[in-house]
Amino acid sequence: MRAIVINEPGGPDALTWTEVPDLEPGPDEVLVEVAATAVNRADVNQRQGDYPPPPGASQYPGLECSGRIVSLGPGGRDHAWNVGDEVCALLSGGGYAERVVVPVGQLLPVPKGVELVEAAALPEVACTVWSNVFMVGRLRPEETLLVHGGGSGIGTFAIQLAHARGARVLTTAGSPDKLQRCGELGADVGINYREEDFAARVKEETGGAGVDVILDIMGGSYLDANLRSLAVNGRLTVIGLMGGRKAELDLGRMLVKRLSVHATTLRSRPVEEKAAIVSEVTEHVWPLVEEGTLRPIVDRTLPLPQAAEAHRIMESSAHVGKIVLTN
Repeated sequence: MRAIVINEPGGPDALTWTEVPDLEPGPDEVLVEVAATAVNRADVNQRQGDYPPPPGASQYPGLECSGRIVSLGPGGRDHAWNVGDEVCALLSGGGYAERVVVPVGQLLPVPKGVELVEAAALPEVACTVWSNVFMVGRLRPEETLLVHGGGSGIGTFAIQLAHARGARVLTTAGSPDKLQRCGELGADVGINYREEDFAARVKEETGGAGVDVILDIMGGSYLDANLRSLAVNGRLTVIGLMGGRKAELDLGRMLVKRLSVHATTLRSRPVEEKAAIVSEVTEHVWPLVEEGTLRPIVDRTLPLPQAAEAHRIMESSAHVGKIVLTN
């Protein structure tokens, strides 16, 4: 089979489409013929040498895919999946390939009404948003969510899902066009982070109260402003470090406002934890996708051998939603 490999860390041209050894599924795994995968910021970080795969994971990039099951591992008849089933999947790596091995607990059905290629844009964002905003952040109807990077794959999905579940949504983005798209997806307030102090705007838009939950991709550079933006009993969930990994933490503000800060990754979690998240997503999120309330936001599709170009687009932030790579 063929896959995108990273022979050494570097720029987009470090991604090489080449022949690699065939794969065989192990117990409680299936082999999926990949129809499409999607580009995530973590893939860029891996290519640059800053985010190595966890032990035992595929060395090829790609944290999600869609496709068809072509074989079952030993004991494969002990679950509901069959050869020929169309699926999408949450991966620890390996999606940039013609085939990938997937633990059965990380498989999801392709939602009704969603094309197979489009489905590749769903698993990572759905599992990330559900686990961080709703499982960790405990966002409830009538509460307020601030989403940073609203034009990203994560952001576009978080806006839709929080809006669908009855929350008020504020978001940041870097251009009027992206803010307009965010509004069309359900954001109630758009903040241009290049022109405005988002913490001051949050205070203004919430009558000084602050927001209940923040989904943050920036990390260190946004920590203080995020804490100033939270309401009493507010929850900050950090899922990215684009603004650095270190910052000073004002514990006094946290004590007075009873704040909590969570930082999580999805990729390195045990298979059992990922399976639990996938199960909740299938139960709570997939029905909203199938009824059309939520939809995958795909900026563009490119052939998988053009992964380098996809990474250039990702790094330029010239996209809204997901960039999908097809076989």
